Amino acid sequence: MTARIWGGSKVKVAFHTLGCKVNRYESEAMAEMFRAEGYQIVDEKDFADVYVINTCTVTSIADRKSRQYIRKMKKVNPDSVVAVTGCYAQISPEEVSAVEGVDIIAGTNEKSRLTEYVAEFMANGIRQAHVRGYDELDAYDDMGTVTSTENRTRAYIKIQEGCNRFCSYCVIPYARGRVRSRDFDDIVAEAEALIEAGYREIVLTGINTALYGMEDREAVKTAADGELYGVERIIAALNDMPGDFRIRLSSLEPAVVNASYVKRLLKYDRLCRHLHLSAQSGSDRILTAMNRPYGREDYMEIVRTLRDFDPCYGISTDIIVGFPGEREADFEESRSLVRECEFCRTHVFKYSKRPFTKAAEMKEHVAPQVKNRRGDALAREGQKAAHSFFERNAGRTENVLLEEIHAEKRMMTGYTGNYIRVYIPYDDANAAKSLMDTIVQVRLDRPYADGMTASLES
Repeated sequence: MTARIWGGSKVKVAFHTLGCKVNRYESEAMAEMFRAEGYQIVDEKDFADVYVINTCTVTSIADRKSRQYIRKMKKVNPDSVVAVTGCYAQISPEEVSAVEGVDIIAGTNEKSRLTEYVAEFMANGIRQAHVRGYDELDAYDDMGTVTSTENRTRAYIKIQEGCNRFCSYCVIPYARGRVRSRDFDDIVAEAEALIEAGYREIVLTGINTALYGMEDREAVKTAADGELYGVERIIAALNDMPGDFRIRLSSLEPAVVNASYVKRLLKYDRLCRHLHLSAQSGSDRILTAMNRPYGREDYMEIVRTLRDFDPCYGISTDIIVGFPGEREADFEESRSLVRECEFCRTHVFKYSKRPFTKAAEMKEHVAPQVKNRRGDALAREGQKAAHSFFERNAGRTENVLLEEIHAEKRMMTGYTGNYIRVYIPYDDANAAKSLMDTIVQVRLDRPYADGMTASLES
C-alpha cells in the first residue's frame, strides 16, 4: 500500500452518513477501500482533504439534511474535494450538482469506484457525475469485504440490494434498482472475518432483507419441505459458526414474509429475539392504497406467532401518518395497532411526497398541521407501548451486549437480545471497563429512560 500524497502530506478522507443501516455499512466499506488505497480516514468533525457525503432521500427532510451537510463540510475546508453519493445523488443528481462545492456525484451503484473518481479529480480538477439509469441498476456492486467498523461490538453485513415491491409512497426502488443478492460465500467469509476479529453481534441488513435470494421465484416456489431458502440460508450458516456472538436481522418485511416463514426462523438459537416489522399503517384501507400486499390481520398473525414463542419477543416497527386520504378512523387504527402489539420501539414518519411515486399524484393530501398532530400523538402512543413492554420484562434474566460506559451516571449500557436498552449501575470503574464488548447475564429491574435498569447476575 502506497500512501496517497496531495499537497505534500497524506490525503485525509472524512465521511458523513445519513439514513439507513445499509448506508452505514456502505460507508464502512468505502472507508476500507480508501484505507487500502493509502488514504488516511479521519473523523467527519476533523479537517480533511476529501469529504464523502453518503446521502438519503427517503423523505424531503433527508434531502435537506444532505444539502446542509454538503455546504457544511465545504466550509470546513474550502479547498477540499466533496464527493456526494447515495440515494439522493441517484434520484436528484441535478439538485446535488446545483449545490455549490460539489465536485463528484456518484450514484448508488458507483460506490465501489469512488476511490478511482477521487483520484481522477485530484489529478485533473474536472467535475464528475456518475449516475446510471434505473434499468442499469441490475448488478450487485461488490465493495469487497468489511473487516473492521467504528463500532467495536456490532457489525453490519449487507446481504442484498434493491427492492421490487414499489410501495406507492416509496422512492427507494428507483434509487436502488431491482433486487439482487450478494454472493452467499462472500457473506459467510465476511461474517467469519468479523467474528474472528471479536465482534459480538452480526446484523444482517439490506434494502429489503427479506428479499435475499428471492430473485429466482421458481426455485423458491418449488422448494421442498424443510429446504432452506431466502435469508434463512444465511442465518443457518452463521448459527453453526463457532464463537461468542449473536445474530440480528435489521428488518423483515411483512410485504414479503408471512407468519409461516417467520416461524421457521425461531429455531436458531443465535438469532436475537427481536424483529423489526414495518407495519406502515394499522388500516387495511390505507395499506391497500400504499400497495402493501397484506392486511392488518396478516400482520397480527406474525406478531402472535412471535409472542406465542416468547411473550417478551421484541418487535419494533415503522408507521407513516398523514398518507394521502388518511382519515381520523384510519389513524386511530394505527394507534390501536401500536397498543395491541406493544412494540418495543415505534418509528413514526410523517408522509413526505417523493418523486416518481404514485402517492405523490394522489388526491386528498393531508394538511401539515394534521400530520404534525397525528405524528406527535402516535409517538406518545409508542412511548406508552414501549413502557408497557418494559414492565412485562421486569424480573426476567436476559443476555446483554455491553457497549458503553456513562461515567457521569456510573452506568454501563447495552442491548438485550429482545432489543431493550439496559442501564446497569457499577461501583468499580475498572471492572466496568473490563466488561465492555462482552455479553453478560442480567436481571431486568424496571423501566428507566429509554429502556430499563438491570443488575448483573452473579
